Amino acid sequence: MKRNIGSKPALYPMPVVVVGVMNGDEPTWTLVAHTGIPSHSKIMVSLAGAHFINQHIKQTGVLSVNVVDESWLDRADFCGSVSGARQSKADVFAWTAGEAGAPLIDDAKLSMECRVEDIYEIDHFENFICSVTSTYADDAIVTEDGKVDVAALSPVLFEMPAYTYLATGEKIADCLSFARAAKRGA
Repeated sequence: MKRNIGSKPALYPMPVVVVGVMNGDEPTWTLVAHTGIPSHSKIMVSLAGAHFINQHIKQTGVLSVNVVDESWLDRADFCGSVSGARQSKADVFAWTAGEAGAPLIDDAKLSMECRVEDIYEIDHFENFICSVTSTYADDAIVTEDGKVDVAALSPVLFEMPAYTYLATGEKIADCLSFARAAKRGA
């Protein structure tokens, strides 16, 4: 039997990312677990409106989305515990500027440089709708046909409401393989 547990956005887990943006001549970073894909050409980064980083995203119009793996989770977690308004986080990561000027974390095996296209405010959250202008991937996670190998990337996942980090699971099947198998069997 199922029971109603209230109105909860139960779509977790989500990949953990660190968003980077320039704050003048130095980067600032924040941990983000509310991201999404509203279309095949856009991603969404959702941040509480009070975040220090939001003003810099609006000023520059570009940001980076850096997918977290376990090797640097401790520093990513730190970026979610300290406000950039109170303490500079510029030196937390070695970084390189992307082609559009967003700071990319050198330790991230996968980084996306994005241009902000629109901002939707909902329930005190600012939802940045972004075009991905460039995707930077470590050779170790790119397949021969140029796709990201998620198993090799091994992104950390965030689960809510327990506020825990999870390891990426193993592959169980190819998408639509069950439908193809059923058609072959029919």
